[in-house]
Amino acid sequence: MSDVDRGSHTRAVWTALLVTALWSSSWVLIRIGLDDEGLPPITFAGLRYSVAAVVLVAWAGCRRSVRSEVRSLSSATWRPLVALGIVYYAVTQGAQFVAIDSQPAATSSLMLAPTPFLVAVLSQYSIGEAVRSRQIVGAALIVVGAFVYFAGDLGATVVGMIASVIGLSANVTGSLLGRSVNRREQLSPLTVTATTMPIGAILLLGTGMVVEGVPRLGWAAVGVIVWLAVVNTAWAFTLWNLSLRRLAAVESAAINNTMLIQIALLAWIFLGEAPGIVGGIGIVVVSIGALLAQGVRVDRRAPEPRGNVE
Repeated sequence: MSDVDRGSHTRAVWTALLVTALWSSSWVLIRIGLDDEGLPPITFAGLRYSVAAVVLVAWAGCRRSVRSEVRSLSSATWRPLVALGIVYYAVTQGAQFVAIDSQPAATSSLMLAPTPFLVAVLSQYSIGEAVRSRQIVGAALIVVGAFVYFAGDLGATVVGMIASVIGLSANVTGSLLGRSVNRREQLSPLTVTATTMPIGAILLLGTGMVVEGVPRLGWAAVGVIVWLAVVNTAWAFTLWNLSLRRLAAVESAAINNTMLIQIALLAWIFLGEAPGIVGGIGIVVVSIGALLAQGVRVDRRAPEPRGNVE
């Protein structure tokens, strides 16, 4: 790897870490919206991503290059974008909001821990991306560390666990789809985000309105929704797609999973939930696993993606 490639890869890592910090703060804001403001979960998610989609579409519409890219999209290019919008936004985010609403956030966060391990195993078969044994070991350590940290009574519920399993499956699929779409560098990150997010947002908001009804929004709820939409969604997801140009699927999934540590620290700082000795051990194990899964050279001569994610 040349110095230029190494520098680009390092910037991608730091970009991805910034995004995970924003997303980790979302868990605190989501809990405020669900508990303090009484927002229904699916509608809440739909409002967040709908506002973000409006911002992104407006931003993209001001960019001539993006307008040109969108007009030139073929049906073959649209298919994976539509699939990514449905899986990564509608299913994944909707399931996560339901899970957070139904059980402790720590439990819902824990259920996403196997994502990098599953991505590591599946990526070489689904998108033709070679994975090294050290990356798989690191991903497995993330899962072990997560279970150590959250050892004990997790307060799980049937609805919460079902939603978490659905969210996990969609998150793994979305990671593979996102890597497949972004690694070819045919479309700008803004184009990818501005075309996929509205698809998921419309499905989320429509489903929420039908199932949960129209919510009453106070000023605090509006503030939470706008912040989540503009900063933690529109901007963050664009940065995430940018980072995927340089990060392998297992790398991005491992960095994503550092949110376990970040959420734990936020809970300690803002909610007074100290992790304790066992929790501290779990954090260390997760950190080592994330380093191993991310901090190795990836074989970038892998063949083009194949199979269902094309």
